[in-house]
Amino acid sequence: MIHASATSDNAAQIEYWNAAAGETWARFQDRLDHQLRPIGDEALRALDAKPGEAVIDIGCGCGETTFVLADAVGPGGRATGVDVSEPMLAVARARAGSEPSSRATFLAADAQTGELGQRVYDAAFSRFGVMFFADPIAAFANIKAALKPNGRLAFVCWRPLADNIWMRAPMEAAAAHLPPQPPMNPTAPGPFAFADSDRLRGLLAAAGFEDIDIAPFDVMIGGGDIAQTTELAFRVGPLGAALRESPQSVDAVGNALRALYQKHLTKEGVLMPAAVWIVRARPGR
Repeated sequence: MIHASATSDNAAQIEYWNAAAGETWARFQDRLDHQLRPIGDEALRALDAKPGEAVIDIGCGCGETTFVLADAVGPGGRATGVDVSEPMLAVARARAGSEPSSRATFLAADAQTGELGQRVYDAAFSRFGVMFFADPIAAFANIKAALKPNGRLAFVCWRPLADNIWMRAPMEAAAAHLPPQPPMNPTAPGPFAFADSDRLRGLLAAAGFEDIDIAPFDVMIGGGDIAQTTELAFRVGPLGAALRESPQSVDAVGNALRALYQKHLTKEGVLMPAAVWIVRARPGR
């Protein structure tokens, strides 16, 4: 278990991901991985892990992308997943234990402040695991230090909430049944902390990265039926947080969401537009 001191910059996030949030993601791992897989696959293509490489997966969660990376680097390589969430790491380690041939290993550590090693990795990757640092420059600098001089970084993060209909539309549908929500701090640790590509580019440059490429990627995500999609909305993201504060609104919000998701129901389940940045960079000399 990671214990954050009272002065730890990331104490709040470490507590958050070791409590209800981490337990929820662990419980719904299959559904969440299915939902995010098209995005993660695009980011994995951007990284292009090679046989024999050592790769670190930042914010690996329940290990989905770490296992993909382990397969890509093969017997001569290694894939290390890093996360602060013990509930999710427990799922990842159980999955690794059930697959003895897997070369994925998992480390409980805060990538902002933890010892990741010096110049030991050929590549660093993340699927939505880098937006939660209290000090992003320090975190990216720590990740850079773990990369070999000719290493590379690739990750995916969300573009603005306004562009992400899969999350925005449910919030709008629920708004009439919830108390007014506080405005979102656009730079606070959270899903949309890197929505501003100019800010993100500046953070990476300040941490010592160069050859920075930030490209938009749009995709339809989801795939669950209406009941499954509604349950996930209740559990994760801004709407889930709002409902935890207003449980008396669950029934009314549920009705509004089911009506919304009916409009987006396809043969493959409920699918809605998602908008992300696919980011690539190299450590500066």
